[in-house]
Amino acid sequence: MRKRKIILATLTLALIATTGFALNWFRAHQKLGRPGIKAAPTSEGIVMSIELPEKVLDFTSTNVPQSEVVLGYLPKDTSYAQRFYMGEDGFWANANIILMGTDRSSIHKADYCLAGQGWRTVKKETVKIPIGGPEPYEMPVAKWTISRIIENPDGTKREIHGIYSFWFVADGQQTVSNDQRILWFYRDLLTRNVLQRWAYVSYLVACNEGQEDAAFDRLKGLIAASVPEFQLPPKMIAHSAVARR
Repeated sequence: MRKRKIILATLTLALIATTGFALNWFRAHQKLGRPGIKAAPTSEGIVMSIELPEKVLDFTSTNVPQSEVVLGYLPKDTSYAQRFYMGEDGFWANANIILMGTDRSSIHKADYCLAGQGWRTVKKETVKIPIGGPEPYEMPVAKWTISRIIENPDGTKREIHGIYSFWFVADGQQTVSNDQRILWFYRDLLTRNVLQRWAYVSYLVACNEGQEDAAFDRLKGLIAASVPEFQLPPKMIAHSAVARR
């Protein structure tokens, strides 16, 4: 019995040592993937300079810095871009890009982001938006109908609605499914030892109840016109349904 325990302990230690060696080897030889969006290196290590277009169609825009809460919560090598777009008729939309560095925890489920801002998801859909440019394609995006309760200046409360549209993109890969993104992330890590730099692109617009379709029609135009300015045409578009989260 004692001899068996010694053999088992020896095998366990050997397995731990082998696993540790393998992990260290993978980290040492790991390649960082290229972003699926246009990005330029900065002096801050892996952090990249990414931008959303300032002028799109008849929209004007304002650059919006990320909140201190977001900056303090996400990994330090995360890259950001955020803009507030305003149309001549008062229509507005907020666009946001989060690009991961070497830590995959930069990217979260859309449900978490919305819930943290007080939004409730009413309906989840996936739609395709035609994207022009030198390499035109149809891009699948998530279209979520959302709502939240806000407080008026007089203290009364009312419900507002909105549309939240998003997708995940990496080098030659795109999906609206967080589960699919994670699956591809580990596939590339295990089969090619490539740490793909996924980006989470999102647009949000608020509207009154019953105006969701009209709001999304405007939003589609903004997305179609702005995407070629910051996103690289993917070599492969994954038409995946919204995952059941």
